[in-house]
Amino acid sequence: MSAQPSRAARAPRKAIHHLRATLLSVRDLLITAGPVLLLALGAIVVAYWLLDPTPPRQMTLATGPGQGAYAEFGKRYRDALKKEGIEVQLQTSRGSLENLRLLQEGKVDAAFVQGGAEALRGLDDEQPPEGLLSLGSLFREPVWVFYREAAAQAAFNRTTLDSLSQLAQWKLNIGHEGSGVTNLMRRLLEANGLDTRQMQLGRREPTPAIVALLDGEIDALALVSAPESPLVRMLLITPGIRLLDFAQAEAYARRVPQVQPITLPRGVVDLAQDLPAQDVRLVAATATLLVREGTHPALQQLMVQAAKRIHGEANWFQHKGEFPQMGTSEYALAPEAQRFYESGAPLMQRYLPFWVANLIDRMWVVLVSIAALLIPLSRIVPPLYTFRIRSRIFRWYGTLRDIEERAGASDRSEADTRALIDELAELDARVERLPVPLSHAEELYALRGHIRLVQRRLGDG
Repeated sequence: MSAQPSRAARAPRKAIHHLRATLLSVRDLLITAGPVLLLALGAIVVAYWLLDPTPPRQMTLATGPGQGAYAEFGKRYRDALKKEGIEVQLQTSRGSLENLRLLQEGKVDAAFVQGGAEALRGLDDEQPPEGLLSLGSLFREPVWVFYREAAAQAAFNRTTLDSLSQLAQWKLNIGHEGSGVTNLMRRLLEANGLDTRQMQLGRREPTPAIVALLDGEIDALALVSAPESPLVRMLLITPGIRLLDFAQAEAYARRVPQVQPITLPRGVVDLAQDLPAQDVRLVAATATLLVREGTHPALQQLMVQAAKRIHGEANWFQHKGEFPQMGTSEYALAPEAQRFYESGAPLMQRYLPFWVANLIDRMWVVLVSIAALLIPLSRIVPPLYTFRIRSRIFRWYGTLRDIEERAGASDRSEADTRALIDELAELDARVERLPVPLSHAEELYALRGHIRLVQRRLGDG
């Protein structure tokens, strides 16, 4: 009965002993592999610093005048990126040319720009600004020329106009300086042989110009905007306001390469009211989303993904999935956009949260390279670990050999023998407390066996 408590008392001590031995093995392994682990950690830190895989949580997008299509689309981009934890600040502007300037000055990270806006400044041979990249063409921007029916009736005794040349003597608002519409309208008017310096051209911003049109202060106004613009939709259904039919749309596209012919189908504005009452021929530029080269690649990827969701649906002038597209912009296509158009969203982002997927996507090549470098280095860890443990045991053989050599001296006295026996006992006690993992206990017991052998020889002697 007395043996049971004894076993019960020994069980906790045995468990503690095994735990200490396990922890000791782990500690020795970590110390031995420490240099390799530090090298790997250092390489990862350097790679992270160089690649900068984590995008900033805030960016600025230049849109355009308030109530315009760019402003409306800007809100959608802001909402789309907010879901990924990115705060998009919207920067209103006077139009495409100002957006280009803001991009070049580094005041914004991305901007909507009317296709050909740089060339439309009148410098056809000018190269596009450096340091800017395209994320693709987003949508078509028709040239909307609205006029008052009363003015057409008074001038031509009819309400339907189909040529810009008919507006030669009218008060025509072509937008404020800095907007894409101003320079584009100059090109279109000059293509009709009109001298814009002799025309009554206004420079009001869209909202004041519409108020002036409705009040009869001007006869017509021009807008370049997507049909999503609230101002455009309002004018299309306003009584007494008509939309100019570009009967020579194909010819305009040949003369002004920044535009292409399109058609506003009959009834598309309001089927019940049959608005418009017939197909209307128009010309349109193409909107482009530009970014600075320094805009973080992950933000570029998020922007082009958002563009797919925002602009991919069908509307009055495009089929579902037609936009966004790589297009033929004068700006180089960003590598992230090229990657998206060719392969879609990165594989990881289809299954993982954006921040995790982006980190893996941008670091995996480096991590594989680091692993390839460390695999050969890791092969030296086991031998080093074995050497470290054995050296902890084998160094006591020097002490034991010294005692054995002194024990073999011919002039050894009885006092010397007792001293040697005491040294052996002390050595055995120290070795017994030696921390050695269980995997190397064999070497430890071999050392203690050799100590016992020398002790017996001294006892026999």
